[in-house]
Amino acid sequence: MSVSDGIERPPVKRDKRFGEHVRDVVQTRTFLLVSVAVVLVALFVLARVQGVGGSRLLSLAAWGIMLGGIIGLGSIGLTLVYGVLKFPNFSHGALVTFGAYFTFAFLAWLPQGEPLRPLSFGWEFPLALVLSMPLVGLVGLAVDRVVYRRLRRQNAHLVLFAMASLAMAFFLRSVIYIAWGPDFHFYYPGRANPALALPLNIRVRADQLFILVLAFAFMLGVYVLLERTRIGKAMRATADNPELAQVRGINTERVIAWTWLIGGALAAAAGTMYGLSSQLRPEMGFWLLLPMFAAAIMGGIGNPYGALAGALIIGIAHQVSTAFLDPTYGPAVAFVLMVIVLLVRPQGLFGRGG
Repeated sequence: MSVSDGIERPPVKRDKRFGEHVRDVVQTRTFLLVSVAVVLVALFVLARVQGVGGSRLLSLAAWGIMLGGIIGLGSIGLTLVYGVLKFPNFSHGALVTFGAYFTFAFLAWLPQGEPLRPLSFGWEFPLALVLSMPLVGLVGLAVDRVVYRRLRRQNAHLVLFAMASLAMAFFLRSVIYIAWGPDFHFYYPGRANPALALPLNIRVRADQLFILVLAFAFMLGVYVLLERTRIGKAMRATADNPELAQVRGINTERVIAWTWLIGGALAAAAGTMYGLSSQLRPEMGFWLLLPMFAAAIMGGIGNPYGALAGALIIGIAHQVSTAFLDPTYGPAVAFVLMVIVLLVRPQGLFGRGG
């Protein structure tokens, strides 16, 4: 309303400033994909500058996809818990370690069969994995019933949930130290595991191919669970709006229980696959925790499918960087990618704004 003449005029539409245009472009999914692609290309270029051959780089990329499958299994369980319960579960890494050690314990109990060539293990290994997955799910459920459910009933702040999960991470790792000791362990010490020659002179071990196939099979199972089953639809409804889900008659505590069981089972699979590809140590889940969080954030935290995409990117970047960096700096690569995502598009590749 104009004070001078009393005539009402429409508001003047202000054009966006140049900085606002730049911000809108930077926060798009396309810009984030380009930024991640630039980082990956830079890693490949640095490796070539260091004299690493093309076949070696292709092999590292193939190993990165395998590592991404392992990280993806863990990050999907991590993002499922966050999607339903809305807090970062820092004890998820300890569940990954429990899965690896439970499989180790079952392998010591089961009779050893002949290796299923060209694999390095026999029928007892997948059986031990199947036995360990529900056990780790029950461990996660027990932690929820003892600690997190009490905090939910008290409407505790998010910080208290995060600190409680951090405390449970140290507690569970201490249990692993007490039960199995601080020494490294191997599923099959001294057993030969030769590499296979694939097209383009790519060399990978048969166990790595098994890990990749099994990881994608589990992820396909998660997709079917979330999209085709009643409990999966209830989990998605609870993640979107828990209050509305309760009004619609969904038992949210039952959904939370299933979330812990599924997340723990996937953590067990991730830990077992990681133990098969390297060795078992009490800190193995802790060192996987940052790549799992980075993958979940990159894909869009709370989005299981985005977690897989982020995990594959993290895995490839991690392995290719070993061509010119010490492997112990691998988590730093995941950290750099996570920071890029937080600066460019905090909701991730497939996350929603807000």
